Amino acid sequence: MKKEMTEQEAFLQLAALCAQAEHCEQEMRDKLKRWDIDESAQDRIIQRLIRERYIDNERYARAFVKDKIRYNKWGRRKVQQALWLKRIDKDIQQRVLDEIDDQEYLNVLRPLLRQKRKTIKAQNDYELNQKLVRFALGRGFTFDIIRQCLDVDEEMEEYDETD
Repeated sequence: MKKEMTEQEAFLQLAALCAQAEHCEQEMRDKLKRWDIDESAQDRIIQRLIRERYIDNERYARAFVKDKIRYNKWGRRKVQQALWLKRIDKDIQQRVLDEIDDQEYLNVLRPLLRQKRKTIKAQNDYELNQKLVRFALGRGFTFDIIRQCLDVDEEMEEYDETD
């Protein structure tokens, strides 16, 4: 039989987790629910974690957005959806997403499209572009940014051919 966890033990475990990596309030609430900690204790633990700055949803969102764009090569829409699933406040989402540098964002998508272009089988340029657009939309990039990258790539190809 499993020994019931005290409020203090739960706090200490979550504090240790938060000290190792960024976590949001929702992740900690989910853990507390899994541990069968009663709701009033959950609220007290979460408030203490926030007060002692173990949890900071805005700090978490910044780290999350940076990681998802840089390493997972996600677009704004997919990142925003993931933040929504983690119940990050809309104001925080907007602030953090607005901080994304457009140039860095383009620098993520361009090589992604170039790489994908090599693996796509298409009858013509139109079909190729359609497939690239669908791929990038699936990654959470917006149509205007995709279009920008595809236009630049096509210009580069034309330039390369004239060498």
